[in-house]
Amino acid sequence: MEHAAASAPARPSFIDALGGHTVAVIAEVKRRSPSKGAIRESIAADAQAAAFERGGAAAISVLTEPRHFGGSLSDLESARDCVRIPLLRKDFHIDVIQLSEAKASGASAALLIARALHPSKLSELMSVADDLGIEPLVEVRTEAELMLALELGARVIGINSRDLETLEVDASVPERLLPLVPNGVIAVAESGIEGLADVEARARWGADAVLVGSVFSASDDPEAAVRALTTVHRIARAR
Repeated sequence: MEHAAASAPARPSFIDALGGHTVAVIAEVKRRSPSKGAIRESIAADAQAAAFERGGAAAISVLTEPRHFGGSLSDLESARDCVRIPLLRKDFHIDVIQLSEAKASGASAALLIARALHPSKLSELMSVADDLGIEPLVEVRTEAELMLALELGARVIGINSRDLETLEVDASVPERLLPLVPNGVIAVAESGIEGLADVEARARWGADAVLVGSVFSASDDPEAAVRALTTVHRIARAR
Protein backbone atom coordinates (compact mmCIF):
# COMPACT_ATOMS: atom_id res chain seq x y z
CA MET A 1 0.00 0.00 0.00
CA GLU A 2 1.43 3.35 -1.02
CA HIS A 3 1.94 5.99 1.62
CA ALA A 4 0.39 9.41 1.03
CA ALA A 5 2.91 12.07 0.09
CA ALA A 6 3.89 14.34 2.95
CA SER A 7 2.15 17.69 2.75
CA ALA A 8 4.26 20.76 2.06
CA PRO A 9 5.11 22.84 5.13
CA ALA A 10 2.69 25.68 5.80
CA ARG A 11 3.75 29.13 4.67
CA PRO A 12 4.54 31.21 7.79
CA SER A 13 2.51 34.33 8.44
CA PHE A 14 3.92 37.62 7.22
CA ILE A 15 4.36 38.88 10.79
CA ASP A 16 6.02 35.69 12.01
CA ALA A 17 8.46 35.79 9.09
CA LEU A 18 9.60 39.29 10.06
CA GLY A 19 10.11 38.50 13.73
CA GLY A 20 13.65 37.13 13.88
CA HIS A 21 16.75 38.42 15.66
CA THR A 22 18.19 39.96 12.50
CA VAL A 23 16.69 42.68 10.33
CA ALA A 24 14.40 40.77 7.97
CA VAL A 25 14.89 41.33 4.26
CA ILE A 26 11.79 41.62 2.08
CA ALA A 27 13.15 41.16 -1.43
CA GLU A 28 11.19 42.64 -4.31
CA VAL A 29 10.47 41.29 -7.77
CA LYS A 30 10.77 44.51 -9.78
CA ARG A 31 11.45 45.01 -13.48
CA ARG A 32 11.23 48.78 -13.67
CA SER A 33 10.13 51.82 -11.68
CA PRO A 34 9.15 55.47 -12.27
CA SER A 35 12.33 56.64 -10.53
CA LYS A 36 14.84 54.37 -12.31
CA GLY A 37 13.09 53.36 -15.50
CA ALA A 38 13.92 49.90 -16.84
CA ILE A 39 16.07 47.93 -14.41
CA ARG A 40 15.88 44.38 -15.76
CA GLU A 41 12.89 43.72 -17.97
CA SER A 42 13.83 40.07 -18.48
CA ILE A 43 13.24 39.05 -14.84
CA ALA A 44 11.19 35.87 -14.48
CA ALA A 45 9.20 36.10 -11.26
CA ASP A 46 9.54 32.42 -10.36
CA ALA A 47 13.31 32.25 -10.82
CA GLN A 48 13.84 35.58 -9.05
CA ALA A 49 11.66 34.55 -6.11
CA ALA A 50 13.45 31.23 -5.78
CA ALA A 51 16.82 33.01 -5.75
CA PHE A 52 15.58 35.38 -3.07
CA GLU A 53 14.42 32.49 -0.89
CA ARG A 54 17.76 30.69 -1.27
CA GLY A 55 19.53 33.92 -0.30
CA GLY A 56 17.67 34.09 3.00
CA ALA A 57 14.87 36.58 2.30
CA ALA A 58 12.20 36.50 5.01
CA ALA A 59 9.47 37.44 2.54
CA ILE A 60 9.05 38.47 -1.08
CA SER A 61 7.35 41.58 -2.42
CA VAL A 62 5.85 41.19 -5.87
CA LEU A 63 4.96 44.32 -7.83
CA THR A 64 1.79 43.58 -9.78
CA GLU A 65 1.19 47.05 -11.26
CA PRO A 66 1.76 46.76 -15.04
CA ARG A 67 2.16 50.28 -16.41
CA HIS A 68 4.91 51.72 -14.21
CA PHE A 69 6.50 48.56 -12.82
CA GLY A 70 5.93 45.89 -15.47
CA GLY A 71 4.24 43.51 -13.06
CA SER A 72 1.12 41.36 -13.06
CA LEU A 73 -0.89 39.01 -10.89
CA SER A 74 0.64 36.15 -12.83
CA ASP A 75 4.01 37.14 -11.31
CA LEU A 76 2.49 36.73 -7.86
CA GLU A 77 1.06 33.34 -8.80
CA SER A 78 4.40 32.20 -10.23
CA ALA A 79 6.18 33.19 -7.02
CA ARG A 80 3.51 31.47 -4.93
CA ASP A 81 4.09 28.21 -6.75
CA CYS A 82 7.85 28.07 -6.20
CA VAL A 83 8.59 29.46 -2.71
CA ARG A 84 7.39 28.77 0.83
CA ILE A 85 8.03 32.20 2.37
CA PRO A 86 5.26 34.83 2.60
CA LEU A 87 4.40 37.06 -0.34
CA LEU A 88 3.46 40.74 -0.28
CA ARG A 89 1.35 42.06 -3.13
CA LYS A 90 2.69 45.55 -3.84
CA ASP A 91 0.31 47.67 -5.88
CA PHE A 92 -1.88 50.75 -5.60
CA HIS A 93 -4.73 49.14 -3.69
CA ILE A 94 -7.83 51.32 -3.71
CA ASP A 95 -10.66 48.76 -3.91
CA VAL A 96 -11.62 45.65 -1.96
CA ILE A 97 -11.67 43.54 -5.13
CA GLN A 98 -7.90 43.99 -5.39
CA LEU A 99 -7.47 42.42 -1.96
CA SER A 100 -9.58 39.45 -3.02
CA GLU A 101 -7.36 39.12 -6.09
CA ALA A 102 -4.28 39.25 -3.86
CA LYS A 103 -5.63 36.49 -1.64
CA ALA A 104 -6.61 34.30 -4.59
CA SER A 105 -3.16 34.75 -6.14
CA GLY A 106 -1.26 33.69 -3.03
CA ALA A 107 -0.47 36.91 -1.17
CA SER A 108 0.04 36.79 2.58
CA ALA A 109 0.09 40.60 2.79
CA ALA A 110 -0.89 43.65 0.76
CA LEU A 111 0.45 47.19 0.61
CA LEU A 112 -1.88 50.02 1.61
CA ILE A 113 -0.50 53.53 1.06
CA ALA A 114 -1.89 55.93 3.67
CA ARG A 115 -1.26 58.99 1.51
CA ALA A 116 -3.29 57.54 -1.35
CA LEU A 117 -6.39 56.68 0.68
CA HIS A 118 -8.97 58.65 2.64
CA PRO A 119 -8.80 57.53 6.29
CA SER A 120 -12.22 55.88 6.03
CA LYS A 121 -11.14 53.93 2.93
CA LEU A 122 -7.87 52.93 4.59
CA SER A 123 -9.84 51.66 7.58
CA GLU A 124 -12.20 49.74 5.28
CA LEU A 125 -9.39 48.11 3.33
CA MET A 126 -7.55 47.16 6.52
CA SER A 127 -10.72 45.52 7.85
CA VAL A 128 -11.35 43.64 4.61
CA ALA A 129 -7.73 42.46 4.52
CA ASP A 130 -8.10 41.13 8.06
CA ASP A 131 -11.29 39.30 7.09
CA LEU A 132 -9.50 37.72 4.12
CA GLY A 133 -6.51 36.68 6.22
CA ILE A 134 -4.12 39.09 4.48
CA GLU A 135 -1.80 41.27 6.56
CA PRO A 136 -2.06 44.98 5.64
CA LEU A 137 1.33 46.67 5.37
CA VAL A 138 0.39 50.32 5.88
CA GLU A 139 2.89 52.65 4.24
CA VAL A 140 3.45 56.10 5.77
CA ARG A 141 5.79 59.02 5.25
CA THR A 142 4.72 61.58 7.87
CA GLU A 143 4.11 61.50 11.60
CA ALA A 144 0.40 62.23 11.04
CA GLU A 145 0.11 59.22 8.70
CA LEU A 146 1.96 57.07 11.23
CA MET A 147 -0.38 58.11 14.05
CA LEU A 148 -3.39 57.36 11.83
CA ALA A 149 -2.05 53.90 10.96
CA LEU A 150 -1.52 53.15 14.64
CA GLU A 151 -4.99 54.41 15.58
CA LEU A 152 -6.47 52.08 12.97
CA GLY A 153 -4.61 49.13 14.48
CA ALA A 154 -1.85 48.53 11.91
CA ARG A 155 0.43 45.66 12.94
CA VAL A 156 2.98 46.24 10.17
CA ILE A 157 4.00 49.76 9.14
CA GLY A 158 6.20 50.61 6.18
CA ILE A 159 8.14 53.87 6.34
CA ASN A 160 9.02 55.02 2.85
CA SER A 161 12.05 57.23 2.31
CA ARG A 162 10.82 58.07 -1.19
CA ASP A 163 8.34 60.87 -1.81
CA LEU A 164 5.89 59.33 -4.29
CA GLU A 165 5.18 62.73 -5.82
CA THR A 166 8.73 63.99 -6.38
CA LEU A 167 10.38 60.51 -6.37
CA GLU A 168 13.16 61.95 -4.20
CA VAL A 169 14.64 59.84 -1.39
CA ASP A 170 15.06 61.47 2.02
CA ALA A 171 16.83 59.28 4.60
CA SER A 172 15.75 61.65 7.37
CA VAL A 173 12.22 60.25 7.08
CA PRO A 174 12.99 56.76 8.47
CA GLU A 175 15.49 58.26 10.90
CA ARG A 176 12.70 60.42 12.31
CA LEU A 177 9.76 58.01 12.14
CA LEU A 178 11.20 54.56 12.91
CA PRO A 179 11.83 55.37 16.59
CA LEU A 180 8.17 56.43 16.92
CA VAL A 181 6.82 52.98 16.05
CA PRO A 182 5.83 51.28 19.31
CA ASN A 183 7.14 47.88 20.31
CA GLY A 184 4.78 45.15 19.18
CA VAL A 185 4.32 46.76 15.76
CA ILE A 186 6.62 45.64 12.94
CA ALA A 187 8.48 48.56 11.35
CA VAL A 188 9.63 48.12 7.73
CA ALA A 189 12.05 50.61 6.16
CA GLU A 190 11.42 51.11 2.43
CA SER A 191 13.40 52.73 -0.43
CA GLY A 192 16.91 54.12 -0.62
CA ILE A 193 18.59 50.91 0.54
CA GLU A 194 21.60 50.18 -1.62
CA GLY A 195 23.92 48.19 0.65
CA LEU A 196 24.78 46.86 4.08
CA ALA A 197 25.51 50.29 5.56
CA ASP A 198 21.96 51.39 4.74
CA VAL A 199 20.50 48.35 6.51
CA GLU A 200 22.73 48.99 9.51
CA ALA A 201 21.57 52.61 9.70
CA ARG A 202 17.93 51.59 9.63
CA ALA A 203 18.58 48.98 12.31
CA ARG A 204 19.99 51.72 14.55
CA TRP A 205 16.83 53.74 13.98
CA GLY A 206 14.66 50.76 14.94
CA ALA A 207 13.74 48.89 11.74
CA ASP A 208 12.60 45.30 12.12
CA ALA A 209 12.75 44.74 8.37
CA VAL A 210 13.84 46.38 5.13
CA LEU A 211 12.15 46.20 1.75
CA VAL A 212 14.70 46.20 -1.07
CA GLY A 213 13.97 46.12 -4.78
CA SER A 214 16.15 47.88 -7.31
CA VAL A 215 19.55 46.72 -6.04
CA PHE A 216 18.42 43.09 -6.23
CA SER A 217 16.84 43.53 -9.65
CA ALA A 218 20.04 45.03 -11.03
CA SER A 219 22.22 42.24 -9.62
CA ASP A 220 23.53 39.41 -11.79
CA ASP A 221 23.39 37.22 -8.66
CA PRO A 222 20.22 38.08 -6.71
CA GLU A 223 20.74 35.18 -4.30
CA ALA A 224 24.11 36.54 -3.19
CA ALA A 225 22.80 40.12 -3.17
CA VAL A 226 20.08 39.17 -0.70
CA ARG A 227 22.41 37.10 1.46
CA ALA A 228 24.78 40.06 1.82
CA LEU A 229 22.06 42.08 3.58
CA THR A 230 20.73 39.42 5.98
CA THR A 231 23.35 39.66 8.74
CA VAL A 232 22.33 42.86 10.54
CA HIS A 233 21.02 42.38 14.08
CA ARG A 234 17.85 44.12 15.16
CA ILE A 235 18.10 46.82 17.81
CA ALA A 236 15.11 47.18 20.09
CA ARG A 237 13.28 50.49 19.96
CA ALA A 238 12.93 52.45 23.20
CA ARG A 239 9.15 52.77 22.89
